[in-house]
Amino acid sequence: MTFCLSSCEAIADPDRLEAVSVRSEKAEGNQHRIIATIQVPYPIEQVWQVLTDYEAMPEFIPNMVKSRRLEESEFATRIEQIGQASLLNIRLTIRVVLEMMEKFPHRIDFQMVEGDFKAFSGRCELDASPYKCGTKTDLHYSVQVQPKPIMPIALLDKQLKHDLPLNLLAIERRLDTLFGRQAC
Repeated sequence: MTFCLSSCEAIADPDRLEAVSVRSEKAEGNQHRIIATIQVPYPIEQVWQVLTDYEAMPEFIPNMVKSRRLEESEFATRIEQIGQASLLNIRLTIRVVLEMMEKFPHRIDFQMVEGDFKAFSGRCELDASPYKCGTKTDLHYSVQVQPKPIMPIALLDKQLKHDLPLNLLAIERRLDTLFGRQAC
């Protein structure tokens, strides 16, 4: 989980930002679900490699300060992530410990086991399809979040709708860096 300061606007290619679709919906209780989708011109295995390289995420995800594996089992990987946010001119540090359940190569489910939210869970889904240069992957990221009472849900919802497209574009840029974009 990461938040992006306003300086991240400069990181994103404005033309490419339109390639990310984002929607928000109210979930049960005081929870909100935000769903973001992008199509990248890379095979599903390469996208999976970037998504599951948890330790490298601070190198390319805007304002992620730390991401590390805590433990692994045959069923799940537990990671700790720390991000920073600037909300209403107040700098916040957000920490979550997530249980990552990987279903190679199509889905990663995650659930907060401890952290700075009342509830936080989600899913990353990958769908591959033919592309004029090979294979492309649709990357769908959804998160359901309920803040603790001190953080207004409307503010958090707005921040997430702003940040998730930037994070998906950061994943695409990481793919470009690691694998080079195919020329068609």
